[in-house]
Amino acid sequence: MLGRLRHWIDYRRALRARWQYDAKRLLAAEQTNAYYEAQRRATRARVRREKSEIYHWAKVAAEVARLSPQVEMNITVLTHIVDDEERRNR
Repeated sequence: MLGRLRHWIDYRRALRARWQYDAKRLLAAEQTNAYYEAQRRATRARVRREKSEIYHWAKVAAEVARLSPQVEMNITVLTHIVDDEERRNR
């Protein structure tokens, strides 16, 4: 039982490390638009029905917001981004 718990904890740590790595990478590349880029990638994954990638990029977006108070997070802009991505991928 302890082996399973340890495995699960290691798995969750690896996931979190991946979210943090991608969030930092997006912040370095996109700066104030990093949140929008993470949401754009989550939308692309949703259109392709890639459940684990949707979750990953949504968590990356949350991590970007947590790491940097300078990122833009306007719901109107986000709505337009989602609409554009859905239209592009259909």
